[in-house]
Amino acid sequence: MDNRKVRNIRKELLSDNWYTLNKFTFEYQKNDGTWEEQQREAYDRGNGAGILLYNREKQTIVLTKQFRMPTYVNGNDDGMMIEVCAGLLDGDDPEDCIRKETEEETGYQIDKVERVMETYMSPGSVTEILYLFIGEYSARMKVGEGGGADHETENIEVLEYPFKEALKMVKSGEINDAKTILLLQYAAMNNILSYR
Repeated sequence: MDNRKVRNIRKELLSDNWYTLNKFTFEYQKNDGTWEEQQREAYDRGNGAGILLYNREKQTIVLTKQFRMPTYVNGNDDGMMIEVCAGLLDGDDPEDCIRKETEEETGYQIDKVERVMETYMSPGSVTEILYLFIGEYSARMKVGEGGGADHETENIEVLEYPFKEALKMVKSGEINDAKTILLLQYAAMNNILSYR
């Protein structure tokens, strides 16, 4: 970290219950050269990875559905979210992580993955970088039921949709998860699957 416009950083731990929430007090140099004190909170949950599984022959994708408490308390009627398979790195390389998560959550043991982008999903408050991948799946790669790791209490439902239907679900708001929308749009823009 080398930003000469930031100095005198002080960090205060607010919570380390699930992940880590810190309050940072610092001085920031404005464009006119003066310094002002600012305070920001940053939630550190580690970095993660997500993947859009696609089948070119069938023109389908595999998504997951699970309960997300933060969306529920923010007005999502039942708290259920339709998303690409994703998980925290937990010290793993992003590619190793996403292969493991894919098998745990969807039951597919995929051969190759392609990293297509990395993004900050909520840079105003969350430190997480999300590494996003695409990967082709087929019936022969199905080695389990999926549903997530038992000890993680995820209760994941595995869904397979025609690609065109998934894009319509974004438009209707049925799919409103940012990483999922990004990867669906990536697949459309790069002609990974047909959407016309």
